[in-house]
Amino acid sequence: MVDNSIMGPSVHSSYEKQTGTWQYVVVDPSSQKAVIIDSVLDYDPATQVISTQTADSLLSLIAEKDYKIERILETHAHADHLTAASYLQSRLEKSQGYKSPICIGKRIMQVQELFGKRYGVPVEEYRDVFDKLFDDDESFEVGNLKATATHLPGHTPDHIGYIIGDNVFCGDSLFHADIGTARCDFPGGSAIALYESGKRLLQLPEHTKIWTGHDYVSEERDTPVPYMSVGEHKERNKHLSRTITQGDFVSQREERDATLAEPKLMNPSLQINIRAGRLPRATPLGHRLLHLPLKLKGVEW
Repeated sequence: MVDNSIMGPSVHSSYEKQTGTWQYVVVDPSSQKAVIIDSVLDYDPATQVISTQTADSLLSLIAEKDYKIERILETHAHADHLTAASYLQSRLEKSQGYKSPICIGKRIMQVQELFGKRYGVPVEEYRDVFDKLFDDDESFEVGNLKATATHLPGHTPDHIGYIIGDNVFCGDSLFHADIGTARCDFPGGSAIALYESGKRLLQLPEHTKIWTGHDYVSEERDTPVPYMSVGEHKERNKHLSRTITQGDFVSQREERDATLAEPKLMNPSLQINIRAGRLPRATPLGHRLLHLPLKLKGVEW
């Protein structure tokens, strides 16, 4: 856990290394009220085992600091990790005595319908599972702090970010400067839209901190970094620095995306995440099942 005290909120950043995901607990110091952003549920694809160590570490922090969680925020329906939103909501309701709403952008419904049909998820298992759907630029409070949900399409059509003080929690829009930006080849994704979203973020004051949803370490850089300033991105982001045009960006992004395999956890992630982290309903024998698409190579009968 890393505790970064900054102007406005205090930000606890927690890195989940299996999926390279940054999770955040964002706190108003004056009231101890807080939100959780983009939590992770542990999942082992080899054994199909779901566990909660990562989410439990957030709960331990929250209990230790006596934070009051007002909302559980999602930036989009992730395709690379399972959200712990529903699990956290259940545990927090028991400890706090009230239900912290799970929130996401209003366009999640089109994503739910698309992937619900793809995976055969019953409509009743994803309809109305989110407690709050944010409108574009809708404001809300984190204790005494003002926050805004801002639409950041490109990676996915439903993607939003959260502006809290001099901070933006941008989800899978911008990554570390040496990575650049997220892929845009999911259904409804758009390199042009992501370029415009990125440029909109970089129009914020240069000291604004942009907290990313992921970081991926390498031999060149073995320490994950949760944020960079707007000014740093303008100077160093390999996809969105000052000299990159929209045409340059779209060409680079689409060329790169054409080489990428689908995320390893895409199938279980999307089936859980369109349910807001809820598990599939149990069968009569007590099993909870996810669908795995088969790919036939030169075989038909």
